[in-house]
Amino acid sequence: MAEPSTAETLRVSTPGRICLFGEHQDYLHLPVIAAAISLRITINKDSHAVRHGRIVSASTPDRPRNDPPQADGVTDDVGTVRIRMPDVNSEDSFSLGKNSEPIPYVHDRDYLRSAVNILKRKGYTFPHGFDCTVHGEIPIGGGVSSSSAFVVAWIGFLAWASDRNENLSADLCAQYAVEAEVNEFSEPGGMMDQYASALGGLLAMDFHPGFAAERLSAKLGAFVLGESGEPKNTTFVLANVKNRVLDIVKQLTARDPNFSLHTATPESIQSKKGELDAASFALLEGTVKNHFITREARELCRTSAVNNLRLGKLLLDHQQVLRDVLHISTPKIDRMLDAAMTAGALGGKITGSGGGGCMFAYAPEHTEEVAEAITRAGGRAYVVRVSEGLRVETR
Repeated sequence: MAEPSTAETLRVSTPGRICLFGEHQDYLHLPVIAAAISLRITINKDSHAVRHGRIVSASTPDRPRNDPPQADGVTDDVGTVRIRMPDVNSEDSFSLGKNSEPIPYVHDRDYLRSAVNILKRKGYTFPHGFDCTVHGEIPIGGGVSSSSAFVVAWIGFLAWASDRNENLSADLCAQYAVEAEVNEFSEPGGMMDQYASALGGLLAMDFHPGFAAERLSAKLGAFVLGESGEPKNTTFVLANVKNRVLDIVKQLTARDPNFSLHTATPESIQSKKGELDAASFALLEGTVKNHFITREARELCRTSAVNNLRLGKLLLDHQQVLRDVLHISTPKIDRMLDAAMTAGALGGKITGSGGGGCMFAYAPEHTEEVAEAITRAGGRAYVVRVSEGLRVETR
């Protein structure tokens, strides 16, 4: 077992992300382009804990608690994890239990506990409990990966809380976060969110035949993220669109085993028109079109001096498919995007699964005017830039 760390402070943070291109494509194993943004989730180890109205000794992820007995004779369980989330007026706690046994889940999508279970399966052990506090700048439920950013940060934090006191690599944090968030609960999402948050920057990601991330050279200007305030059902929207596309692929491959979304082109799928109903063919056509928009955008972003006008036009082309074919935009988000364009944005789109949440506008110029226009259209505006990924700070 590793010796306990002597770090006095521990702070782990990760960014949210916007999907520039390839929305609703990663779970089909088609490529995407994502950018980490300068809104972050931060997990701090608590230097002191308040118990029964009084401050007691420090409780940290790298040093066992040695809490004194309280006035009522109760002694804190050193095997307990306590997580404070003041931004959402919530907290949670659970016993780490035996290192050889999984922790039971008590919530839907119980990522706090699933992350511990994943690390236990990887051979990590937890010799003592700890307290921590979570703060977030990322809109929750907005399609900018607040949950995945949290899970990645939590995995990185737990690696320090374990017996290894380990600064886990960004790649492994992303991998374990996918297991804790997607695989553990059979979620319909893909891997884009976890890797975008962990690795940071501007990334093109491939998922077929295996995963690979390419760091793109484009030096992008400011974006304005617009939070609509409209709630969305991520799981339902993802599963609905995903299942419809997979059913189409299943129909086509039953007739033509060589058919593949990876090799389909806008021209080649015209021969499939008679094999599908009109709505199904439109969805297939939109899926293939988005794939080719993403491919063009990837080439565009491989140079540092990107053509901003062309990039903006490709974003709008992508949004048109998401709005008119996949039907995942909303009238309010459309109004916010129209207002941004009138104020000087070069392009933009909805981000995330859709049906509500956030949009973004690419506004390397007239940034403040675009932010004000989105606000007047009823949204909450955040000026963001491409940002770094997982960050672990100790002292």
